[in-house]
Amino acid sequence: MSTEHIRNFSIVAHIDHGKSTLADRLLELTGAVSERDRREQFLDEMDLERERGITIKASAVTMPYVYQGQTFMLNLIDTPGHVDFHYEVSRALAACEGALLVVDASQGVEAQTVANAYLAVDSGCEMIGVVNKIDLPAARPEGVIEEIEHVLGLGADACYPISAKTGQGVDALLEAIVTKLPPPEDRSDRPAAALVFDSHADTYRGVICYVRVFEGALAARQKIRLMSSGRTYTISELGKFCPQMTPVERLGAGEVGYVIANIRQLSDVTIGETITDDAAPAEKPLSGYKPPVQMVFSDFYPGGTTDYPRLRSAFEKLALNDASFSFVPQNSPALGFGFRCGFLGLLHMEIIQERLERESEIDVVQTAPTVSYEVALTDGEVMRIDSPSALPDRQKIAEIREPIVRLEIITTAESIGGIMKLAEERRCRMIKTEYISTTRVLLEYRAPLAEIVYDFYDQLKSISSGYATMDYELLGFEADNLVRIDFLVNKVPVDALSLIVHRSKAEQRGRRLIIKLRKAIPRHQFEIPLQVAIGGKIIARETIKAFRKDVTAKLYGGDVTRKQKLLKKQKAGKQRMKNIGRVNIPQEAFMSILDTGAD
Repeated sequence: MSTEHIRNFSIVAHIDHGKSTLADRLLELTGAVSERDRREQFLDEMDLERERGITIKASAVTMPYVYQGQTFMLNLIDTPGHVDFHYEVSRALAACEGALLVVDASQGVEAQTVANAYLAVDSGCEMIGVVNKIDLPAARPEGVIEEIEHVLGLGADACYPISAKTGQGVDALLEAIVTKLPPPEDRSDRPAAALVFDSHADTYRGVICYVRVFEGALAARQKIRLMSSGRTYTISELGKFCPQMTPVERLGAGEVGYVIANIRQLSDVTIGETITDDAAPAEKPLSGYKPPVQMVFSDFYPGGTTDYPRLRSAFEKLALNDASFSFVPQNSPALGFGFRCGFLGLLHMEIIQERLERESEIDVVQTAPTVSYEVALTDGEVMRIDSPSALPDRQKIAEIREPIVRLEIITTAESIGGIMKLAEERRCRMIKTEYISTTRVLLEYRAPLAEIVYDFYDQLKSISSGYATMDYELLGFEADNLVRIDFLVNKVPVDALSLIVHRSKAEQRGRRLIIKLRKAIPRHQFEIPLQVAIGGKIIARETIKAFRKDVTAKLYGGDVTRKQKLLKKQKAGKQRMKNIGRVNIPQEAFMSILDTGAD
């Protein structure tokens, strides 16, 4: 097909603004899905996506559309809306020439809307504004179009009010996709070059690469080369998502589809890889992607009914379909053998944990999530650590640098005071305040990621009665006065409980957390001392009393030494038990140290 009749576009939006519903409606109106096969959230294949009502993985689909007697090929890439899956959106946009920016007609422009719009502009995509949910009683399409114009600079003529649920206005939007979005550039005369924008592993067919052909063409049974690794393969199947995988003989310039070439492991093909013809390769690879940066780390240890080999095999299975998840073996004196896992954010971590429990029936003990830090050593070396326990000796440290993000919050004018107070408590520095309408405000901060990654979003929602939304983007690492807090349970340091905090809050936070820890760890048959140390100095202690049997109950009167003798014997037994006993630390204890604010 001529590139003039191809349109490659993504749907981007804030979470829950109706991307998947709009994708369903487009599939229905173009006839890509039959009446019999139709279902809600058609492109969301994972059970978790359907239950939570969110998109986790970007997915592609090719739809035929007839306009003025000509057949067009519409290649849609549906993207996630949550901040954790920002990288999925950027990857999808790199494979497109256009983007539909969906905004809820009742909620207006949100933080992730702004972030995705900037991503689309940076990718060079032409944007069409879509004001969705105009059928709702609280809809205010005119006001939302004004917000889009004010914040994003998209004119009213480039915005289309629709209802993806009822189908109202979607026909006009389909016409706009054909008339307003640019076709891909015709580079069919050049050597083959296709960008891998996603991939997943199939147990029987190997790795399935999602590709966008930028130059030349790919054909079935063609010998191809992966340009970054230099490995060669033969294409066993080439096809398009219509929306089921449909084999074709050829993918031309500008087209989107999949390549299966007996690639065994997901690690053999990186996202952003360029596929070219082995016989006549392209001169240089296409500009790929930066690899996803894992920002949240947590330790997973086998719990109750699970053993270490089973946990390892479950992680290996998960890593096959999620290139942004990593795990390395870890050993803790208190918890035994486990894994240090890296995630894009807290939602990503939740989803991995839930998939472990569902798909592999794995029981895990998970430690409190932490962020990665840069440590400048006195000899000039800079090392990256993702666990407080990996911090070197104090004498070797010149400075500790924490990750800093640009934080954008969109909220109602009434809740500004409470949000500013929360941001100040979390060491956020104000950059700017901008009114995007008479009732809604955009606040921009420089914030330490460690302070906002756990419960900041929940607090934000609470203060703003659910109206505020946030988005963040990593800026880099900055040095600050940071120290490590260590927790000793029964005089044994528990690495998994350690955390890095600002010195000004260290002592106060250590004292508060040890009280929480005392309540979270159950009583044992022996007394358990809990201690908090900062830089080797013990600053607080709590004691969990032992269970004690009343050994003097059977005594009736007599000399007091009879009682003392029995109590002394019991005490000696408890001491012996303490020396050989092991303290069982429950999951709640690890999560209790995540407390960042006041009680």
